[in-house]
Amino acid sequence: MLDALKKFFKELSIDKEDTNRFSEDDERLAVAALMFHIIAVDGDIEQQELDQLKRVLQQQYELNEEDTKELMQLAKERDEEAVDLYRFTSVLKRKLEPAQRLKVIESLWEMGFADGSVHEFEDNTIWRVAELLGVSSRDRMQLKQQVARRHSGS
Repeated sequence: MLDALKKFFKELSIDKEDTNRFSEDDERLAVAALMFHIIAVDGDIEQQELDQLKRVLQQQYELNEEDTKELMQLAKERDEEAVDLYRFTSVLKRKLEPAQRLKVIESLWEMGFADGSVHEFEDNTIWRVAELLGVSSRDRMQLKQQVARRHSGS
């Protein structure tokens, strides 16, 4: 009986370890949650936005299909639980160098342009995230223009 109980608890902890590849302090989860927030902030999540989110996460973090799916689900959950953006930006501010923070803002613009145009709520949210990450207005706008050019060419 005791062995069966030990086995049960061991299996529980193994399952938990396997399903929690992305800790609360993982910058990948913080970025993915912000990216999900961008595609959801206008009140309409389109399939092309989800496809873009998946593509960017896979490319940026070299994730396989299963890990990407898990990260997207966790990002959605964390975004729905969050009361503000600080929960995510504080992780990124601590863990990322300034150049990496620029890449985060670029990724957020990718999400904003995923459905063809940037909604004012998306623009405002990216502005707030950039401010929290210490990214200048100049850099934020240059990144927006770069991403817009890429999307107008595709």
